[in-house]
Amino acid sequence: MSAVKTALIVGITGQDGAYLAHLLLGMGHRVVGTSRDAQMANISRLRRLGIDDAVELLSLAPNDFRSVLRVITMINPDEIYNLAGQTSVSLSFEQPVECMESIAGGALNLLEVIRYLDRPIRLFNAGSSECFGDTGQTPADERTPFRPCSPYGVAKAAAFWQVANYRQAYGLFACTGVMANHESPLRPRRFVTQKIIQSVKAIAAGGREKLFLGNLDIWRDWGWAPDYVRAMHTMLSLEEPSDYLIASGQTHSLREFVDAAFRMADLVADDWIEVSGELLRPTDLRFSSINPSKFMADAGWKASRGLYEIVERMFQDVLF
Repeated sequence: MSAVKTALIVGITGQDGAYLAHLLLGMGHRVVGTSRDAQMANISRLRRLGIDDAVELLSLAPNDFRSVLRVITMINPDEIYNLAGQTSVSLSFEQPVECMESIAGGALNLLEVIRYLDRPIRLFNAGSSECFGDTGQTPADERTPFRPCSPYGVAKAAAFWQVANYRQAYGLFACTGVMANHESPLRPRRFVTQKIIQSVKAIAAGGREKLFLGNLDIWRDWGWAPDYVRAMHTMLSLEEPSDYLIASGQTHSLREFVDAAFRMADLVADDWIEVSGELLRPTDLRFSSINPSKFMADAGWKASRGLYEIVERMFQDVLF
């Protein structure tokens, strides 16, 4: 390996890609990022972090084997972070085929190119706690079976097993971080957490009358995005590859998130929210609880911020 490590971030323009690029640049890495069309890519998050001129941006279509082969051959990275693919659970019900192709197909192409080139490349694959489905009151751990409730969860589960298979069959240093929800001011508006934050701000400013939401009685483990990209790098720094759950270990309801956001504006949530049947999903994961103790023990990682601090930082637009 070269003295300066080269990291390839597939899907660099999203929340996680931008934070990860910032982290790796600070460690002295050469960072190359990809988007489906580099010329048209939305680099606003990279710009907000002040790193848009520090990363190299290339076009790559994860579901196109030749595209993946060309970029990896040209860059010859030490590490690859696969953060690409459809990211919305709601959208996956509307576009299930694209969801499977972009997530599972993209992961398979990366694995197959690494195997074909036979280079000592370390691969991190972004997994999701959506793979587990409804965990009930028992926190999921690395031994919990997958029972996904959405096309997104199904695709992430398929990618997880592809990574595990290539690690076992071909000896690749490839691992999946099965991540719980993680938020920041860099979240797009299509995610419910950012929708809530921005709507509360608009209501407080007198710009809108109601916040329309779907099911408020869902429970999630919400973490802080900068913690999670640190976990990604940590996983690739371990001596042996292994899959881990990455989460805060604390579960809260969406109603708690909403209440906390309205309190930031000195408002009472019940005065401003309205449940809309149009926003309900065909199937909804009601309760998701994650136990990250294995990763905490093996890697010394832990979440730095709880739900209320995350809501406060999102509301105040504090990036770190």
